[in-house]
Amino acid sequence: MPTMRVISVNVGLPRTVNWEGKEFQTAIYKQPVEGRVRVRKENLDGDRQTDLKNHGGFDKAVYAYSADNYPYWQRELNRDELPWGSFGENLTLTGLNEREVRIGDIFRIGNASFQVTQPRTPCYKLEARLQQKRFIKPFQDSGLVGFYLAVLEEGDVAAGDPVELLKRDETSMTIAEVAAVIGDKSDLVALRRAAELEHFPPKVRAIFARSLRRKEASAQNRVR
Repeated sequence: MPTMRVISVNVGLPRTVNWEGKEFQTAIYKQPVEGRVRVRKENLDGDRQTDLKNHGGFDKAVYAYSADNYPYWQRELNRDELPWGSFGENLTLTGLNEREVRIGDIFRIGNASFQVTQPRTPCYKLEARLQQKRFIKPFQDSGLVGFYLAVLEEGDVAAGDPVELLKRDETSMTIAEVAAVIGDKSDLVALRRAAELEHFPPKVRAIFARSLRRKEASAQNRVR
């Protein structure tokens, strides 16, 4: 891998937002912070999540996104600039990408350690953050979705910290591969692989298993 390091550490607290006539609470508006930031089991100091059903918790304590994806989105969105944290990420990293990072990877960042748990699945709050209508599908289809991290060992992180890969199972799925399955569940081979992936949190593996059962049942019905 190329040199991997933290470009920016970003945190944010809940705020009320109105988007497309809908008012809701969100903490997707992350802002870069200076100095070292404490990493805890369910978030970073100064950071919160609002929708705890879909965000936060041990398996989604920290959201990471590649700085290397930013030029692509600047072109696609026709933006002169996109500040770090624009995608709601806590850690903006360089030297990592969704085609290489695998589910279950363990990294040391600063003096904390993290495990990759799953890709990000976008929702309307990302559209609100970027003020970009109908952005969910292009974001998902791009595969440039970033990934969630569980905190295995608490510590602190700061911009400039190196990112060290401690452990990887080369047979595991990459973030891009899982994102493709989420976007299109018609590939039964890939869906079965996701449903059986031991590195997923149990809840995520169960979601893929249910999708697999439905697809297999549908395929059998078509054969009859």
